[in-house]
Amino acid sequence: MSGKPRLGVGLIGTGFMGKTHGLAFNLAARAFDLPMRVELAALADIRLDAARAAADRLGFSRATDDWRDLLTDPSVQVIAITTPNALHKEMALAAIAAGRHVYCEKPLAPTLADCREMTDAAERAGLVTQVGFNYLRNPLIALAKDIIDSGEIGEIRSVRAIHAEDFMADATIPWSWRLDPAGGGGAIADIGSHIVAALRHLVGPVRRVLGQLSTHVAQRPVARGSAETRAVEVDDVARALLDFESGASGSFEANWIATGRHMQHDFEIYGSKGSLAFTQERMNEIRLFKVGEPDVTRGFKTIWSGPAHEPYGAFCVAPGHHIGFNELKAIEVKELVEAIAGGAKPATDFREASEVERVMAAVQRSAAESRWVELD
Repeated sequence: MSGKPRLGVGLIGTGFMGKTHGLAFNLAARAFDLPMRVELAALADIRLDAARAAADRLGFSRATDDWRDLLTDPSVQVIAITTPNALHKEMALAAIAAGRHVYCEKPLAPTLADCREMTDAAERAGLVTQVGFNYLRNPLIALAKDIIDSGEIGEIRSVRAIHAEDFMADATIPWSWRLDPAGGGGAIADIGSHIVAALRHLVGPVRRVLGQLSTHVAQRPVARGSAETRAVEVDDVARALLDFESGASGSFEANWIATGRHMQHDFEIYGSKGSLAFTQERMNEIRLFKVGEPDVTRGFKTIWSGPAHEPYGAFCVAPGHHIGFNELKAIEVKELVEAIAGGAKPATDFREASEVERVMAAVQRSAAESRWVELD
């Protein structure tokens, strides 16, 4: 029996991200020498049959149809929240009040005020928080940040970025919680938060924004195949011009009706001595250009991920063989567990997620008022 302290996990939700969290805790416990012994204690879903099936598949000890049961379970020390956005605040605050660490999917909450309330509560309680911006856990994103921070590509002058998917492109997809304005917005909240988090991570704080929000599918059926429709009040596409505190300028787009795009999470960052280009669709490579190369060989160099880019080697010993989405989530879990054990706080804790929301709220305000908005 391991002498490491035990960390009991309580998971809320059995959908796409619920399954991803469950797999990530399993994988992290086996891929890394974690400072705590991870145990999957309990899983909650509004449907008991779904909770039981997921608990059995993922290895949780028990299942319940009431998430509040997890808060009184002495075997649970950390709560993972993978529910619709509008439920995050209630669940996180309840978990914090019960003395549990919280691992919440993005966006943290529908409004900036909610995010700040959650952040303040967690910090007052001295609890560890983590928000699911797992694309930032790609070892090549860490490499990109190191290259930028080292000055290798010089002063960052401009950036352009996009997060585009097509999961809402079909106009017959029914109205759902994703389209509820109470959730904080449409594409900008759901996938825009990822690209904003990436820009803050790599380029730094945003000073001001000029935003545009567009809704292209104005009505959606209330159910699959129904002739009855419901109005869509959130954005399908969000765009913004950005000025960063560093002096760099840039733009981003969040688009969930981008036909043919399943997972485009791209950025190009231009410095005075070179540039970086990355696309999540080819997440195991990044391209680097450096000024000063001979004309005959000048161009972008492709860098492939491998064991030299930690923690790639925890999953695969051979370079260029690739890691994937679930490995990024496991790296995120590793960071969470190490923080709970007394290590450095996660890079995307509630405080950072609040700063991401601050940018998105400014974009929404800018679009509504048709003007630049300062983030002061």
